[in-house]
Amino acid sequence: MEALRSYGVDTVFGIPGTHNLEFYRPLEALGTRAVTARHEQGAGYAADGWSLQTGLPGVVLTTSGPGLLNALSAAGTAFCESRPMIILAPGPARGEKFADAGTLHETKDQLAAASAIVEWGRRVTTAEEAVIAVHDAFELFASSRPRPVYIEIPLDLLDEVTDLDERLVTARTADPVPLPSSQSIAEAANLLNAAHRPVILAGGGARGAADQVQRLAERLAAPVVTSLNGKGILDEHHPLSLGSNLRLSSVREHARNADVLLVIGAKLGDAELWVDRLDAQGTVIRIDILDTQIDKNQTADLGLVGDAATVLGAIIDESATAGEASRSVAESTVVELLAAARRECAELSPANTAVSADIASALPADAIVATDSSQIAYGGLLNVLKVSRANSTPYMGTFATLGYGLPAALGARIGAPHRPSFVVIGDGALMFSVQEFITVVEQGEDVTVIVLDNGGYGEIRANEADIGIAPIGVDLVQPDWPGLARAFGGAGRHVSSAAELAAAVDTALAEGGLQLIHLDLTAYASEETK
Repeated sequence: MEALRSYGVDTVFGIPGTHNLEFYRPLEALGTRAVTARHEQGAGYAADGWSLQTGLPGVVLTTSGPGLLNALSAAGTAFCESRPMIILAPGPARGEKFADAGTLHETKDQLAAASAIVEWGRRVTTAEEAVIAVHDAFELFASSRPRPVYIEIPLDLLDEVTDLDERLVTARTADPVPLPSSQSIAEAANLLNAAHRPVILAGGGARGAADQVQRLAERLAAPVVTSLNGKGILDEHHPLSLGSNLRLSSVREHARNADVLLVIGAKLGDAELWVDRLDAQGTVIRIDILDTQIDKNQTADLGLVGDAATVLGAIIDESATAGEASRSVAESTVVELLAAARRECAELSPANTAVSADIASALPADAIVATDSSQIAYGGLLNVLKVSRANSTPYMGTFATLGYGLPAALGARIGAPHRPSFVVIGDGALMFSVQEFITVVEQGEDVTVIVLDNGGYGEIRANEADIGIAPIGVDLVQPDWPGLARAFGGAGRHVSSAAELAAAVDTALAEGGLQLIHLDLTAYASEETK
């Protein structure tokens, strides 16, 4: 825990249990905040939301057996979305792995279970190994694709007294990631300088390179489109921003037909594209921290392996400045494409697009808006809402879990207490983590929940209809949502129009604490559909 604190981790998420109490013993002395979720999955999602705001790995403390297994959905999310996370759990005492003796929380092989999900799992046998594992985790996060790790400490080791050299528990500085060759940098710059229709496609791997993405886009007069994990890397109010509309065909086709497409830290998988492959028609330059990603899902004509910010900085130094005419054409193209994307979004999901516009209008400009695998998120809000910086919309489009939004919003609020925190979520998804209402209240944080109620699992209901199955298992009984929020110690209210929604958001911001705004989609009248 001292080693973690030396790297700047001042908040951990988890649930104290019989076997993991030694993790908690030093926290108060270290000035580390312990956030107790009401489910380990919620602890993991809250840690992820916190991580997105701080740039540090989310740290999750679980007990052995069921506690660890409960957290593995969050680990799966962090793995798929390439986010740093450290899970700490006790394991069987040394020499007693699956003794099959009926001990508390006994699990056949919890290390193997976790290792199947995370980037690496490690069972340590000494105090030194435990601390070194922490350093190795930070080395991974700094020099490679950030993904979760699991450190298991045997119960008897966790209870031991040890005396370690202070230097061992002090944060280490990672070596810089090597740059590609100067020849490759020059080749990339020459290709981009000669392009007539360049496009920049930024994924989650570009989140640490927002300044460089903007500078290069302006230098080249190149429109920028992002994946959902890259949303906000370029301020979406910028005249060259195509937003996070990669999954809409109008914008995707423009990227596909660019004469030079620069892809930065993006997998280009079907979860990002909504089609099997991009199949870019022009020259493709890819920047990624891993060489194994350079040709993943899209062959690159030129691959640059390295840190996105550093590589882009080197390309900028070699790049020419586009003329005023080129900038004017690019900005006009962006206006046309955004209009086409908005029309396409409305055609794909009219109701969600309309209510998303109302929500976007009601939210404060600097809000963090966590979402879930709900129709309102991928069917409208993430296309309609414009944000000014990366990580403003915690989401998990690849793993696509339910129950993420509420704990992620809480973690984000703790990580960025100066920004208002919202979660916009469907009724089905919210029920997966509704117990975290009380965590918000207990932690004294301000989180506003906007729940869109379509009576259950609306998308699956539509899927059933599409293949000729009568609704089964999808029409769900709803609680009194505002009453439920009040029962947890918060406030709740129903809204049925855009005007009421805007007023409710203002009231929630003024009152603080846990706030719930319930929007029944069957009764709601959007301004766009009147």
